[in-house]
Amino acid sequence: MKKRNLYTAAMLTLALSAGAAAGCGSASKTAATTAAATTAAETAAESTAEESSAAVSADQEAADKVAAMIDAIYVQERTEDTDRQCEEAKKAWDALTDAQKELVSGEEADPDYFGRDTGDASKDDALNADGIGEKELLVVSFGTSFNDSRVDDIGGIEKALQKANPDWSVRRAFTAQIIINHIQARDGEKIDNVEQALERAEKNGVKQLVVQPTHLMHGAEYDELCEAIEKHKASFESVKIAEPLLGEVGENEQAVNDDKEAVAKAITAEAVKTAGFDKLEDAEKDGTAFVFMGHGTSHKAAVSYSQMQAQMESLGYKNVFIGTVEGKPETTSCESVIEAVKKAGFKKVVLRPLMVVAGDHANNDMAGDDEDSWKSQFTASGAFEKIDCQIDGLGGIADIEKIYVEHTKNAIG
Repeated sequence: MKKRNLYTAAMLTLALSAGAAAGCGSASKTAATTAAATTAAETAAESTAEESSAAVSADQEAADKVAAMIDAIYVQERTEDTDRQCEEAKKAWDALTDAQKELVSGEEADPDYFGRDTGDASKDDALNADGIGEKELLVVSFGTSFNDSRVDDIGGIEKALQKANPDWSVRRAFTAQIIINHIQARDGEKIDNVEQALERAEKNGVKQLVVQPTHLMHGAEYDELCEAIEKHKASFESVKIAEPLLGEVGENEQAVNDDKEAVAKAITAEAVKTAGFDKLEDAEKDGTAFVFMGHGTSHKAAVSYSQMQAQMESLGYKNVFIGTVEGKPETTSCESVIEAVKKAGFKKVVLRPLMVVAGDHANNDMAGDDEDSWKSQFTASGAFEKIDCQIDGLGGIADIEKIYVEHTKNAIG
């Protein structure tokens, strides 16, 4: 009995030992399996991260390629490669995914270059047809890539001039090659620069050429236009250049003329009407001031902006102010205008461009949401209860169109 019990105990011990050994083996196997699974997961995660990083890198590479192509056509000189570059840039943009388009960023490039909706370009007429005849009226503008503004403002002036001069062929030219390239690349619309337009006139046998610039003043753009025309002058029997919108510059800040008076009245009346007032005096009583934002220039013609302020004061327009994006002259900087409006005691402000077109400057520099826009700066001053923006160019105002028509009439003689 005692022997059996000893045997049984021994066997039990062996069994327990074996079980313990078996149990350790199972735990080791489980631990090994877990470790292997963890390693596999980490490897998979690393692989996924690498793939994701590679995808991001590929997206950025594709976006950077398009950005470089946009920067290449964001230039003020047309070359024999321009047409091809414009076509290739648009094709490359269209091939990007939406996510890749958001990554486009270059010296000048951004997603808005191709992606921003500025209206229907098909409504525009580039006015670059041949078959001109012997009398051409070439309307020269700086230009805008904002389609709706190009149709309403520049197109409005061109149509008014054609209606007033039915015996003349109205054609278009832009002075900003950067804008011409933008429109061509994005919308497939080709607009002549000044050189192309003059060559077209020569090839078509034009004898009498009248050039009507839509520029505001006798500034740098006007001077460059005159130089370009001088080189082609011998190709025509007669060449005449009409006055820009504000007429002669004048000798000092107080020098005004009939053109400046007509412009002052026209733009103020339009702004007052758009703001919902019957007359300017009603806006003044309401505490509302109108601020017209021009471009500004370092050219000697910058005095024209000061003259426009003097013209407003001469007309008794106490709540109308003139400013410029570039702050040239200094008295027209945003900071200076804010102080002037504050000093005059007005608590409500209406901003409106003093520009032929409501393009990039009007939409971004004036009415944009960036902290340096005029709307944002007026708001940040804390001095005003209300700031409104009227994003409308001068070219769409009927009375402004009449001034251009009159200038053309005077040039034709």
